[in-house]
Amino acid sequence: MTFRGATGKLRNFNDFARKSGRLPKTLTAALGPWVGSDIIKPSMSISRVSYTLDSTLESVNTAEETAMKMAAKAGFGEDESHQIAMSVREAAVNAVLHGNAYDPQKKMRMSIEHTGDKFIVSIADEGKGLKPEEVPDPLAQENILKQSGRGIFLIKSFMDEVRIRLLDPGTEITLIKHVHGNAAGASEERQ
Repeated sequence: MTFRGATGKLRNFNDFARKSGRLPKTLTAALGPWVGSDIIKPSMSISRVSYTLDSTLESVNTAEETAMKMAAKAGFGEDESHQIAMSVREAAVNAVLHGNAYDPQKKMRMSIEHTGDKFIVSIADEGKGLKPEEVPDPLAQENILKQSGRGIFLIKSFMDEVRIRLLDPGTEITLIKHVHGNAAGASEERQ
């Protein structure tokens, strides 16, 4: 992903994120010399990014913003980009809050990949694990007035495929949005 800087030069996403303050300090420190380097050439098409993030709301915001930008770059329209970003936010909140319980020793891992026909986001935590069959139905009468428990429901509503996998420790959720229409055409033009 490239962005036009104030000087008119194209910069890579890591450069943009670091200079705009969108990249958490822990991520900048972990990446060290790779951040802002020319490892990602402006003429290259980015098809995958991966991050290891702290269990904080700042990391949730970073995940959401990154997904929004990459979905737009993949050619999704504004509505679909927002749906993808909201799904990523819900999955990241689940990882940070329910999975890792804001434990500073536990990390959230996120990867976003654009394969041409699919936009794939994976988010993993290091918590005790989630059993999908134990997630209450938010549409059941006893859950209608509850203030939480709608995240997975929203994710499944917005994404084409949702996969939940138990890890040892933790849970990984994979969100897949099929690329079609304008997004597919935009993907082919960039390649």
